[in-house]
Amino acid sequence: MLKHMKTQTHLKPGQKGTKRLVEKYGDALICVRYRYDVRRGVRLKTVEIIVDEKTHNPLARLRDGDIVPVIVSFTEKALRQRLKDAGGRWDPKEKLWRVPYATIRGDVELEERILLSEG
Repeated sequence: MLKHMKTQTHLKPGQKGTKRLVEKYGDALICVRYRYDVRRGVRLKTVEIIVDEKTHNPLARLRDGDIVPVIVSFTEKALRQRLKDAGGRWDPKEKLWRVPYATIRGDVELEERILLSEG
C-alpha cells in the first residue's frame, strides 16, 4: 500500500496543521505526514507517535573480542597514548583508532568515544 503513495508534506509538532494532534498526543507526537495515494485518489494524514520508551545501552552488545573504532583527535596526546597502550592501531584511511573492546571496557572516557554504527 505505501509503495503507491507519495509523501508531500512533513510537519513537526506546533506547525500549522498539527494543533489538534498536539492536543491529542502531546509530547508523544513526533511528526505529521500527508500522503497521497494516486491510484485511489485519496489523501491520508498520518502521525508518528512514541508508544514506548526504554533505556538503551548500545555498548551492551559489544564483546571483549570486538575491535571497536574510537575517535580521538590528534591533539589529545594522553588519550592517544592510552589507546596505544591498550593495543590500539591508528587507521589513517578512516582517521580513527581501532582497539579491542576488552582493553578499554570500563574506561568511560574512551568508551564514550566509540563510534557505534546504526542498526
